[in-house]
Amino acid sequence: MNIWDNKAEDVRITYIGGGSRGWAWNLMSDLAMEDQMSGVVTLYDIDLEAAKKNVVIGNEYQKISKSQGFTYRACTDLREALVGADFVVISILPGSFDEMESDVHCPEKYGIYQSVGDTTGPGGIFRALRTLPMYVEIAEAIRDVAPKAWVINYTNPMAACVRILYEVFPEVKAFGCCHEVFGTQDLLARLAEKEFGVEKIRRSEIKVNVQGLNHFTWLSEAAYEGQDLFPLYEKAAEQYKDGIELDAGKNWMNNHFASANCVKFDLFRRYGVIAAAGDRHLAEFCPGWYLKTPETAHSYKFALTPVSWRKEKLNELLETSRRRVSGEEPVKIQPSGEEGVKQMKAILGLGDFVTNVNMPNKGQISNVENGVVVETNAVFSKNSVKPVFSGEMDKHVLNLTQPHIYSQNAVIQSCLTGKLKPAFLAFIHDPQVNLSIEDAGKLFGEMVENTKDYLKGYDLNW
Repeated sequence: MNIWDNKAEDVRITYIGGGSRGWAWNLMSDLAMEDQMSGVVTLYDIDLEAAKKNVVIGNEYQKISKSQGFTYRACTDLREALVGADFVVISILPGSFDEMESDVHCPEKYGIYQSVGDTTGPGGIFRALRTLPMYVEIAEAIRDVAPKAWVINYTNPMAACVRILYEVFPEVKAFGCCHEVFGTQDLLARLAEKEFGVEKIRRSEIKVNVQGLNHFTWLSEAAYEGQDLFPLYEKAAEQYKDGIELDAGKNWMNNHFASANCVKFDLFRRYGVIAAAGDRHLAEFCPGWYLKTPETAHSYKFALTPVSWRKEKLNELLETSRRRVSGEEPVKIQPSGEEGVKQMKAILGLGDFVTNVNMPNKGQISNVENGVVVETNAVFSKNSVKPVFSGEMDKHVLNLTQPHIYSQNAVIQSCLTGKLKPAFLAFIHDPQVNLSIEDAGKLFGEMVENTKDYLKGYDLNW
C-alpha cells in the first residue's frame, strides 16, 4: 500500500463472504465511486462459484466507473485470501435460511414471536452458536496471516461476532458496523426540517451521543447546529402516538423492513431517551410489550419478517446475479449509504470523521462491564479507531440491557468451552422465552436438533 498526494494505491481488501448478493454489491458500488483509493479486492467464500460471479460483477462496476481503481479476484483458501490484506471485511450467512427458519419459526409453536431473529432471543442465541465457531477460525487466520489488518464486521449477531474476534486474538483491530442509528438520525433530520423550516438536513448534520448494544442502541444527546433536539423529539412522541412514516413508498404493511416508529416513540415516553434502532429490532429486546402476539406487533405498526420472504428474495438476487454476469442487466453505480469505504479512507489518512461502531467496552460506557462489545461513537483517523467516551447509560435503560449483556457473555462462553449449558441458561433467562423450564428445555432441544449440522464443535449433551 502506497499513500501520497492525498491518495492511497495498492490497497488490499479481503472480503470474507465474497459471494454476497447484498453487502458485497454495496461495497463494489461505493468503491466504483472512489477516486482516492485503488487496489485489489480478494473475494473468499465457501461458495466459490458465487465469489467467481461477483468477480465478474465487481469488474463490471469498475469498467463503468470514472476511477477504474480496483480489480477483483476470487480465492479458494481463507488464509491465502488474507495474505497482504490491509482491510478484512466479513459478511457471512451462518448456515442457510433453513437453519434461520428454525431460529425464527420453531419458537412460534410455544407462542414466541420474533420480528427479525438474528440478534437476541432464541433466534439470536442459535445464530450466535452457529456463527461463533466460524469466527474463531477467521480470527485465528487473521492472527497468523494478517495481524495488522483492520477488520470490519457486518455479520449478525454483531456484538458476539466482534467479541469473539477479540477473545481469540486480543490484538485484532476490529469493529462492527450497523446502519440502524442512521435511520434515527434521518427521523430527527425530518422532524428538524419541519420544526425549523429548513429544506434539507443531512443525516450527518444530526450530532448524537450513542450508547448501548447493537440493535438496542440509545441516544442520550441529539443536536442540530447546537440546538438540542430532545424537546422536539418529545413533542413528536406525543404528536405521533399513532406513528409517522417517512417514506411513502415503504409502508409497514407492504414492506417487511418498514415501521411507523411507534416503538421508538413509546420507549421515549417511558424512559426519556431516544431508542436508535429500527422498531423490528427494538421490539425483540422488550417482547412482552411489543411481540406478545403478531397482532400486538401490528398494533405498533411493524411486521414480523418471515424466513419464507428471505428465501424468495434470495431467488430474486440469484437471478439478478445471473443477469449481471451474463450482461443482460448492466450494473448501476449508486451510493449504498454504508460507511465502510469512508472508514477505510480515514484509517488510511485520507480524512477524519466520527461515526457509531461496535467495539469492546474499555470505559466508553462507564457503567457497563469492560469487555462487553458495545455501540458508541468512535473517531476514525490515520491508523486509528478510538471509541468516544459516552458517559453512563440511563440506569433504567441499563436494567433493560443487562439480560442481553448476560446473553452475550454466555454465548461467548459456550463457544470457547464447547458446552451448550451457558447458552441454555441465557436462553431460559431471555425476556422472549417466557416459558416453564420444561417447555424451554423442549424448545432448546428442538432447535439444537434443527441446527446440529452447524454445532459439531459442541458437546450436545447440555
